[in-house]
Amino acid sequence: MTSDLPQDPAGFAATGLTDALVDVLSGLGYEEPTPIQREAIPPLLAGRDLLGQAATGTGKTAAFALPLVQRLAARADRGGRPSALVLVPTRELAMQVSEAVHRYGRAAGARVLPIYGGQPITRQLKALDRGVDVVVATPGRALDHIGRRTLRPADLDTIVLDEADEMLDMGFAEDIEAILADTPAGRQTVLFSATMPARINRMARSHLTDPVTIRMGDASTPAGEAPLVRQSAYIVAREHKPAALGRVLDLESPAAALVFCRTRDEVDTLTEQLNGRGYRAEALHGGMTQEGRSRVVARVRAGTADLLVATDVAARGLDIDQLTHVINYDVPAAPEAYVHRIGRVGRAGREGVAITLAQPREHRMLKAIERTTGRRLVIETVPTIADLRERRLDMTRASLQEALLEGGLDPFRVVVNTLADEHDLMEIALAAVKLAHEAGGNVTDEQEIPDVRPRPARPEKPARAAPGPRSGGAPAGRAARRERIPAADMTRLFVNAGRNAGIRPQDLVGAIANESQLSGREIGAIEIADRFSLVEVPEAAADAVITALRGATIKGKRATVRRERY
Repeated sequence: MTSDLPQDPAGFAATGLTDALVDVLSGLGYEEPTPIQREAIPPLLAGRDLLGQAATGTGKTAAFALPLVQRLAARADRGGRPSALVLVPTRELAMQVSEAVHRYGRAAGARVLPIYGGQPITRQLKALDRGVDVVVATPGRALDHIGRRTLRPADLDTIVLDEADEMLDMGFAEDIEAILADTPAGRQTVLFSATMPARINRMARSHLTDPVTIRMGDASTPAGEAPLVRQSAYIVAREHKPAALGRVLDLESPAAALVFCRTRDEVDTLTEQLNGRGYRAEALHGGMTQEGRSRVVARVRAGTADLLVATDVAARGLDIDQLTHVINYDVPAAPEAYVHRIGRVGRAGREGVAITLAQPREHRMLKAIERTTGRRLVIETVPTIADLRERRLDMTRASLQEALLEGGLDPFRVVVNTLADEHDLMEIALAAVKLAHEAGGNVTDEQEIPDVRPRPARPEKPARAAPGPRSGGAPAGRAARRERIPAADMTRLFVNAGRNAGIRPQDLVGAIANESQLSGREIGAIEIADRFSLVEVPEAAADAVITALRGATIKGKRATVRRERY
């Protein structure tokens, strides 16, 4: 693929890449390095360790892959064993990074192998036996091969941790530590993360040697590209969200949009509703087979679908160039997740749009996002029926204008001349416009969506004094918990993880909403202690929630969930 835009190979040449590799990039249509590439490639070529903060969509894959390829090309004898390992959080990202390394290193004969769960391990074993230069793997499967001795950490001279914060959030911390513990002390270690929480800094201090540190702004400002993303939000009651989304899509007319939902069921339901509205929507979630997910993504990339409705987990690692819009049908549980989502649009100089649908009680979450991103979310008014009709008329007007400019209208002149004998030309034109307008579809919404305002923040209640000891030896903590009795139709569940494990209310809400049939608004009060948490759920759904969370992990810790014992 080549670009019609002027090439600037000197931009990449200035980073220290060889002429051969610069030619490869020019042939792929790369024009100039992104900021993270410009800063990261020279020290990586020099063999330095690197700690980089860069959000999704900033070009960090090429930032570490190009130096890898160049160093491989310079080696006279590569042998058959991998010398570089790239650890990534998901199979989708493993495939994406592997494809990138293959594209950059094809001329140099670079051999790359993606390794992830859900793929026959015999195929991986045969490829490793034939000889591989770079392995791109999820931590669990990499550790599996290390245990089989089909991947030897002692042979590695470069390790890359890509999207390190995602890997830690997914519970891979122990796997990563185990892998790094067996690698040579003189290896080159590269760590990229969209955010820099304390645990990422601790990992860097433990495993990186005198690293070059690069920060492309906060995760909220992806290397100069964030200003190209127009961010807005609509406040709408939950029962009106499907209709509100349809109206927003009608007005925005995205070329391709990624719509995020919180649960699998919500993805399936919303996909069906959008298809009923006339959109070509596809669902993507963890309940689908890998083959099915690949087909869905291929349809979006090919332009046979214009909406991809997905959960966060299923969409991790996706890179679709055609995307113009990211829509948060549900407000993300954490501001960092919002940053990851919107990083998928507004890339490579193109403008993008990020839209969030929030319930009135979620207005404070929008404020948290604004604090994290440092940018204001414009609160828009949900389009009215009149707005939709005006938009449809604009589209009809644009279509007629295009037809007039294209010409080729002579075959239809006889129709106009015949009608002109009996009707005024203006009346004929109006009838033609009416037919063209109706052919484009009519506004099907019959009811206006109520205009709602954000709920004011609740005033904080004064802290209660800690209760004194009770007769019978009941612990003070349990006595304090008993002071708050769940509503008659609610019950309280005990979760064996609390403040010491970094558990936050949004972690519990996200886990329950993702794994069970409950929505976030159905979950009641949450109390987090040092070593456990208590969550109120509807009594009728308690057993189903316990079953759904059996074996699940929350913040990397396997969850034990049961009814609270009084």
